[in-house]
Amino acid sequence: RIGIVDYGMGNRRSVQKALEHVGARAAITHDHDELRAADALVVPGVGAFPLAMRNLHELGLVGLIQSRAAERTPILGICLGMQLLFDRSEELESTDGLGLIGGEVTWLRAGGLRIPHIGWNEVSFERTCPLLEGLPTDGCPFYHVHSLAARPAHGADVVATTEYGERFATIVARGSVFGVQFHPEKSAGHGLRMLESFARVSADAGALSARAGAARA
Repeated sequence: RIGIVDYGMGNRRSVQKALEHVGARAAITHDHDELRAADALVVPGVGAFPLAMRNLHELGLVGLIQSRAAERTPILGICLGMQLLFDRSEELESTDGLGLIGGEVTWLRAGGLRIPHIGWNEVSFERTCPLLEGLPTDGCPFYHVHSLAARPAHGADVVATTEYGERFATIVARGSVFGVQFHPEKSAGHGLRMLESFARVSADAGALSARAGAARA
């Protein structure tokens, strides 16, 4: 059971359809009980960082996402959702994020290339990660749409990079928290494979939680 966090912004329905295509049960919701009961969460997003955080605060979802991360629930941030995982962003105004991964989000240094960065771009894998299972070991292209880039404070959190004027982190991971700057739901077979891997991580976490609950009973 994957809860797609609904805070009024982004590509929720397309993410849901992609997850269902790979066999996952996915619900778009901002109901606290449903999100606490889910085996994993997806934080999607398209739009501005300050508005996204304001919506999350108004719905009481910031603390919920943070507490689920502390429980080692698998969490996947997509595009703006990945940026929200970080400490803060300079988009429009300095705004605090969820603080699940150390670092900041700043404007992409595109070196004269058009902003936003829109289109397919080759992603190079820097280290192993459960999201990469079944993908080519040296990397593959994914579909990007963004104007800012995350700057992780710790290099160990960087899973993959791509280049558009500069080389920047496009997949990050810390514990059970994952983020992708691109849109896997728009990235054809490789994107679906990545979502399938996240669904498998989610199912494993759900099974582990169920065993722990049975042991306590």
